[in-house]
Amino acid sequence: MTTALDYFSAKLSLETDASDVYAAQKAGETFVLVDVRSDEAWAQGRIAGAVHMPHHEIAQRAAAELDKGVPVVVYCWSPGCNGGAKGALQFAKLGFEVREMIGGYEYWIREGQPIENDKGPLPRVFDAQVMVVRSRLAP
Repeated sequence: MTTALDYFSAKLSLETDASDVYAAQKAGETFVLVDVRSDEAWAQGRIAGAVHMPHHEIAQRAAAELDKGVPVVVYCWSPGCNGGAKGALQFAKLGFEVREMIGGYEYWIREGQPIENDKGPLPRVFDAQVMVVRSRLAP
């Protein structure tokens, strides 16, 4: 029992998910959301309100550009991408409080959360395979 308690407590202290990050944004919680993907990925689309810092640049940029007193949440492409873990490791090495958003950009999109690119907001999509989709016309 202690092993499971320790494991899941540690896991939840180091991970979050798209719906919890979106709820935290809406609630006005203080954290910085960092997209650790490539420049090309960022240009294609990103989470509204995120900042861009590719994981291989964190060691050189983070201390100068981000406040160490503000928690960081990192994300990459999807559950099949380990860029978020690489980014989180770099932030942890620098002494930042950091969590990885599991599911990444893919699940953010699939849950219909706001995304954008340099031209502005992109269409929101709600995927019934990963969430309950309710009609906008329902009471």
